[in-house]
Amino acid sequence: MKKHTGSRKRRVRSRAKSSAAAEQAAVIVAQLKSLANPANAAGMARYGIRGQQVLGVNIPVLRRMAKSLRGDHQLARALWISEVHEARLLAGFIDNPERVTEAQMERWVRDFDSWDLCDGVCSNLFDRTPFAYEKAVAWSRREGEYVKRAGFVLMAALAVHDKDAPDALFKRFLKRIEAEAQDERNFVKKAVNWALRGIGKRNLKLHAKALQVALRLERSETSVPRWIGRDAVKELTSEKVKERLRLKA
Repeated sequence: MKKHTGSRKRRVRSRAKSSAAAEQAAVIVAQLKSLANPANAAGMARYGIRGQQVLGVNIPVLRRMAKSLRGDHQLARALWISEVHEARLLAGFIDNPERVTEAQMERWVRDFDSWDLCDGVCSNLFDRTPFAYEKAVAWSRREGEYVKRAGFVLMAALAVHDKDAPDALFKRFLKRIEAEAQDERNFVKKAVNWALRGIGKRNLKLHAKALQVALRLERSETSVPRWIGRDAVKELTSEKVKERLRLKA
């Protein structure tokens, strides 16, 4: 009997937390709507940000709002459900990566409808979850433009944020980068390029491996891999990057 009573109490507490989070999310969404800037929203649309209910609220404003809300998993979920673009960005800033599940990641990645939402969630939340490396590879194989972009954004973010990860994980990423470098879609090819450059700037050994990939792509007979490779070679062979890597070594 005690076991059933305990389970019932936990369900009641969970429902109460969800209800409180929904109420708080409604207040925050109302606040965001009061800050709406149609001129900013129009400018964002010109840069390919045309997702659900874009209000035109600036990122620095969202980051200031996020400071007092960090780690609130229930609130993040409630904000995401609102479908308001800036509320979803805020959800990515505040959610607790330790409580994010694979199922949540799969739901959210299917909702990505702009490059900035993809990048914001992947580089502020998803890259800190235990599933980041697995999803980077899996999503890089998918067909959806923003899902595939998410895979490569994760690679780029992990290259910067996960300081202690072994090189073998990033060598695996380089294989995926080379395999997908033919994708002509703008938001995909730019993310592939970003991941390649990010891995190449991680350390001297990975720099050598990434530069080899970039040089092969640069010699491609087709324009997209040639652009990805040429741009990566330009940065990876710059004196600024080489000097920074020497100092790190």
